[in-house]
Amino acid sequence: MTIVLVLLPLTLLLVGIAVWAFFWAVGDGQFDDMDSPAYRILLDDDDWSTGADQDQPADGGGDTQAEEHADADDGVQPPERRR
Repeated sequence: MTIVLVLLPLTLLLVGIAVWAFFWAVGDGQFDDMDSPAYRILLDDDDWSTGADQDQPADGGGDTQAEEHADADDGVQPPERRR
């Protein structure tokens, strides 16, 4: 029975924190725009900045560094088959 005296205030404290966090998020504008994030998947990557350089073409522009890295032998051998 004494555990109720500990759990009840703890539960009320956690519920109070959750309610405060919800109202803080609403007041901060977290739920103002609920539609446009769903449409973001339909946009092309070139339409909004991803942090990449804007001078490079979308197809990679002949960047062979990635191709050289893919062709490099990194010493990993495929597993041997057992018969």
